[in-house]
Amino acid sequence: MPEYEFTEMYVPRGVSRKDATRLLTDHAEYGHWELDRLRLYPDGSRRVRLRRRIIRQVRATW
Repeated sequence: MPEYEFTEMYVPRGVSRKDATRLLTDHAEYGHWELDRLRLYPDGSRRVRLRRRIIRQVRATW
């Protein structure tokens, strides 16, 4: 089963949808994060959880 690391972000209500999309796209493109969960609150703020897979190096035993 793959292992993941998570990070949480808070996007305040004053941030436009376009800016929030750009922010998440940058994290996905440059940090190799993917969207795990997004919660939209009634006041317009968003709580985002991103994840990325942990790739473990197998030790060479020669």
